[in-house]
Amino acid sequence: MSFLEKFGLKKKKEEDLEQGLEKTRTGFLDKLGKTLVGKDTIDDDVLDDLEEVLITSDVGVSTTLEIIKRIEARVARDKYVSSKQLQGMLREEIIGLLRENDADRPAAFDADLKHKPHVIMVVGVNGVGKTTTIGKLAHHYKLAGKKVMLGAGDTFRAGAVDQLKIWSERADVPMIQQGPGADPAAVAYDTVASAKSKDSDVVLVDTAGRLHNKKALMDELSKIKRSMGKVVEDAPHEVVLVLDASTGQNAMQQAKAFTSAVDITGLALTKLDGTAKGGIVLGISAELDVPVKYIGVGEKIEQLQVFNRTAFVNALFGDEVKLT
Repeated sequence: MSFLEKFGLKKKKEEDLEQGLEKTRTGFLDKLGKTLVGKDTIDDDVLDDLEEVLITSDVGVSTTLEIIKRIEARVARDKYVSSKQLQGMLREEIIGLLRENDADRPAAFDADLKHKPHVIMVVGVNGVGKTTTIGKLAHHYKLAGKKVMLGAGDTFRAGAVDQLKIWSERADVPMIQQGPGADPAAVAYDTVASAKSKDSDVVLVDTAGRLHNKKALMDELSKIKRSMGKVVEDAPHEVVLVLDASTGQNAMQQAKAFTSAVDITGLALTKLDGTAKGGIVLGISAELDVPVKYIGVGEKIEQLQVFNRTAFVNALFGDEVKLT
């Protein structure tokens, strides 16, 4: 029995995913339907229209061109392809593209961790839902039986420490803080040291939500990483970049800026329930050498999910969702 099934959450997560992608799915299928209506065969005009549908659904130009190239190859082999078959091809090629770039799929929250404590540094610009994501991750890890601690390393933004404190209380996990203006590296060091002494399993460290020049960003985060590495070997073991899916291609640009400056190990896409731009998940997953690990499909503390590419694409096409 899986972790989700054990707690009776599997069906609820499937429903949350379907509902969270409702705006994206409605827009995508409406555009796709208008493209294919009355079409008996797939020709160059249909493929051109399909390309436009994908780009305007925030899938991104590079990913769209790769998908179209793959479909063109299949259509060339199978001369008589119906619109229904084209939808099937499109779904298969999207899933296949994501699979190729998602070999390092994240472990479940209840999986055994190599390090103790397992240290996760969370980065991202202000307003993307970074602090909220930390709180939701803490909740899921605790629900899975892990002992969790938070570190309030965003000491620059007014109210950031207080905001994280609220989420630590919601998730019912302890938090280490030194107050506004404190040295973020010192906070990170104290957090990991405290977690180690208290035998914690997972540490989630917040960082300042600033996107300044790459050298300054690299220097600041490198200092924080070094401070944690002095306490626990190879810490941080994960660096998660949080992005707001509702910003569409702006999220892609943020992802490129961060990944060029910092060694990001995974992405968390938030606010999918409030946007029709969920196609950005496909573009980011396919174009970057960093896996999408988590998606936010609602405001509630439990509405953060480990990214499942097949379930995501099926929900995008309005099919029955099955989480594995």
